[in-house]
Parts: sequence; C-alpha cells; structure tokens
Amino acid sequence: MKLISINIASAQTLQTLDGQTVQSGIRKRAHSGPLEVGPLGLKGDEQADLSVHGGLSKAVYAYPSEHYAFWQTVRAQAKVADWDEALAPGAMGENLTLTGLLEKDVWIGDRLRFAGCELLVSEPRYPCFKFNAVMGFNKAVKLMSESAWCGFYLAVQQAGSIEAGKPFELLAGPREVTITELFRAKMRRG
Repeated sequence: MKLISINIASAQTLQTLDGQTVQSGIRKRAHSGPLEVGPLGLKGDEQADLSVHGGLSKAVYAYPSEHYAFWQTVRAQAKVADWDEALAPGAMGENLTLTGLLEKDVWIGDRLRFAGCELLVSEPRYPCFKFNAVMGFNKAVKLMSESAWCGFYLAVQQAGSIEAGKPFELLAGPREVTITELFRAKMRRG
C-alpha cells in the first residue's frame, strides 16, 4: 500500500451541469513535498460545504487509484470535454490518492499509519451533484453509487505530516462493517 499523491484545493466557484454556480473545494491538485496534517485535515485544503465535507470525522478523503481507469473510460464514452486527457490525482476530489487498498478491504475503525501521522477510517464518501460537474456528465453519481467505488473519509488520530510516494500500513479496527457494506446500505435507503 502506497500514498501516490497528496491533493489540496481552496474553495472556488464550480459551475454545475445545469449552469448554476456553487462554492466547492472538489478540484484538488497535487502537492509536492511533506504537508502538515492537523485535526481538521491537510494544511492549505478547504471545503465549501462543512455540512457534508470536512470537520473532525471527515478531515481527509482517500480514494483508490485503481478506479481511475474506469472513470477515464466512462468519461470517454460520455464524450465529455477533455475526455482524452488522463485524470490527474485529486480528480475525484480526494486528498489522498492511494494504491493497494480498495473500499471492500477497508473497515470502519481501521487506521492508516503513515510515517508521520495516523488516520482513522470514519465513513464512505457519498457523492453529490458536484461530482457530476467535475466528471463532466450527469451519470457520474449514479455510476459511483452502483459501483461503490466511493473512497472513504478519515479522522486524524495522530496529527503530524504526510508525504506522497511513501508506503503506509493498515491497522485493523473492530472489523464490524466495511466501507462498501455501509455505502451500499445507505444508498439503498436513499
């Protein structure tokens, strides 16, 4: 398991597919070098809607890089603008682009131990209309809901620093419910 990229963004105006504008921090870009991790997340990162993103339990959002090929393909099929350009790390709105750890293998309460900090798995990410906007087509939320390739939020257990290119360790929590199970249960109710 390895941290491929650390991604941050300031909140900025995002145009939705229906032409509305909203504030969002979803357009993350890669950061090079070590970055400070505090109780509310990564230094320099912002969230616009704190009712659904950010805070102590959703301080950091992680996403598996293994799903990027799927999103590249469906964007091409939808013929969105720039569909032929590779999706850069952070394109899903994630702070941490990971490899080697999928949602089905992550349980609520597991911990990700990095060399300079420790993060606690708190819940899945539930997509909203802003995800459709950044993907460029109106079926992106539906596809994330069907695939359960949602990524997961992390609370900061031990503040410190984090750096891309480094391995991390998964420490088992109580192992009662996986990210995939919780995501699918909520999406069925919603």
